[in-house]
Amino acid sequence: MMWIFWLILLGIAGWMTLNYFRVRKAAQIVGNETFASLIRTGQLVDVRDAAEFQAKHILGARNIPSSQLKLSMSALRKDRPVLLYENSRGQRVMNAALALKKAGYQEIYILSYGLDSWDGKVKKG
Repeated sequence: MMWIFWLILLGIAGWMTLNYFRVRKAAQIVGNETFASLIRTGQLVDVRDAAEFQAKHILGARNIPSSQLKLSMSALRKDRPVLLYENSRGQRVMNAALALKKAGYQEIYILSYGLDSWDGKVKKG
């Protein structure tokens, strides 16, 4: 019975490691300072749900929930950097980065630790 537990644990660790390297290949994870410097030239996308976006978001962000990203991808230009964030660096932002990379976007940035750690300007609703 114990070997089943270790096998499951090893499988989960392997999946997490694989997912980590897939995201690192698709996007750069950057801190506040780098993210802030890219906002002027990039396309700032909040991948959280609309209610979360309305409550608080980074000033100048566009809300494209991760569940609707594939339908709304044409609203983003491929020749400009795409800056993604959510509350923390979770699964939604990772899935969005992977989908954008698969669609041919080259410059994708993820805010490390997301809105929870953002020290720049925000808009509260």
